[in-house]
Formats: sequence, structure tokens, C-alpha cells
Amino acid sequence: MSVVGHAPPPFFKRGPAPLVRLAFFVTLSLVLLVADLRFHTLEWARLAVATAAWPLQRLTGMPIDAAGDFGAYLSRQTSLLRENEELRRRQLGTANLLLRQEHLEQENKRMRALLDMRTRQPVEGRIAEILYAARDPFSRRVVIDKGSQHGIAAGQAVVDDIGVIGQVTRVFPLTSEVLLLTDKDQAIPVAVQRNGLRAVLAGAGSGTMELRFLAANAEVQVGDILVTSGLDGVYLPGLPVARVARIDRDSSHSFARITCVPLAGVERHGLALVLGSRTELPPRPDEAPAMLDQPSRGKRVKQKIR
Repeated sequence: MSVVGHAPPPFFKRGPAPLVRLAFFVTLSLVLLVADLRFHTLEWARLAVATAAWPLQRLTGMPIDAAGDFGAYLSRQTSLLRENEELRRRQLGTANLLLRQEHLEQENKRMRALLDMRTRQPVEGRIAEILYAARDPFSRRVVIDKGSQHGIAAGQAVVDDIGVIGQVTRVFPLTSEVLLLTDKDQAIPVAVQRNGLRAVLAGAGSGTMELRFLAANAEVQVGDILVTSGLDGVYLPGLPVARVARIDRDSSHSFARITCVPLAGVERHGLALVLGSRTELPPRPDEAPAMLDQPSRGKRVKQKIR
């Protein structure tokens, strides 16, 4: 209920009219725009607002940056996995070549060593490859890839670049069987390189050999090198065979028990040299005049006899 002469207060205080406010703000905007364009009066205000809004801007941009970094991480991981798979595939593809190259290098090294052994010994020889070991577990025999078709005969000696391996016992057209030095049925006449003492070296069947029929007081020492004596007519004299590893001297026995280990790669190498018959060496230059003078000396002797 209103009092006479007094109007009720308005429910909402409206203030200036909307058109008045619009005209005011448009005018203010134009003034500020012209003032900033001509005199750069609002530069400090822009810097203050940008500085105050920078943390908020970084905070709002962090989820977007995190999403982008996560996507790049996944992309890099996928690329690295693909690259690793490709490198692993290439490595597997070249592993066979690398292994064969290493095998060929080792084989070439052994081949050069065998050829050097062949040039040192005045005999003919054929390089053979050891194919496999014999099936009998109680014997030490190997099979090589050369047979009678290649000029191999039973009884020929087999060596490597270090020394004697064994002897050819059976010959087939394309393969041959070699009895190794460590076999129980193998025996070879040897001599001690240090003093020339002759003996018989026999296989023990367990990768070692025994020097038999030597007196308990024989002049043999641990570490002595045994070489072929050449008395059997099979092995050339001077080929390295074994090294003395252990000596048991018992006064109650007539003979000493001497254990030796082979020098050559009896159980290792895949290549061997099969020695043939001896070849005549060319005469030395200092021996040639003496050989030429022998017939003339013979004629003089005959003339004196007449």
C-alpha cells in the first residue's frame, strides 16, 4: 500500500539506458584505439596482461602438449621396434655368411699351414678333409674324403701342420680310414729329440699315449719332445709326435710307465695331409761338382786295375 505523494521503489535498479551505455563504450573503444595507434599508450597494459595470463596459458596448454608428446613417443617406439626388427632380420640373414667367413678363414689358415708342412717335407702329399669319426666308440679312427681314386694307399702317414696324426689303414674308392695315434692298436717308433733315445710309442685309447719298453732309469724327462725315428719306413724321421707328460718310475718294475700327449691336432683339425712316397731332392750347388767327378774317378780306378 503506497503513501500519497510517494512512489514505490523500483524492483530492479536499471541505471543508464542500454543505448547510452552502448554509445559510451563505443566512444571509449574508439578513443583508446586511436590513442594506442598514435601514441602507444596501452603497451604497458598489454605487457601486464600477457605476463599475468602466461601461467594460465601454460596451464591450459599442458594437456595438449602432453597429448602431443605422448603421440610422438608412441610413434618413436613403433619406429624403433620396426627398425630393430629389420636389423635383427638382416643380422639373421648375414649370420650364415659371417659364420661361413670365419670358418673359411680358419680353414685357409690351416690350409696354409698344411702347405707349409708339405714344402718342408721332401715327399708328395695330398690335402684331405676329415669327414667324420668312426662309429666304434672303442677305437680312434677317422674317415677322410680321399681314396684310391686320388692316389691314397694303405700305410701312408697322415700329418697336420704340427705333427703326425695317424696312418691310413683302409682305402676305399672315394674315402679312406685313418687310424689315429691314440688308438690302442697303433704303435710308432720314435726318438727323444733331446738325446736321440729310441723307443716305441703306443696309443692308450683315451687321448694319450704310452712310451713302452724303456728301462726305469732311462734318460727321459717330463717335457721331452718325441719325434719319428723313421725306422719303420712309413714315417719320415724328425716329424713331431708327442710330448712327455708324466713319468712313473717304480724300482719293482723293469720298465718305466711314461705317459705322453700328442702334439698334433689328433682330435681337433678338419684338414690333414696324407704323405706319399719320398721324392728325390735336387742336389745342392756344392755337391754338384762332386757328383760330376764320380764317373771320372771310377774310370781312373778301372784303368789302374787293368
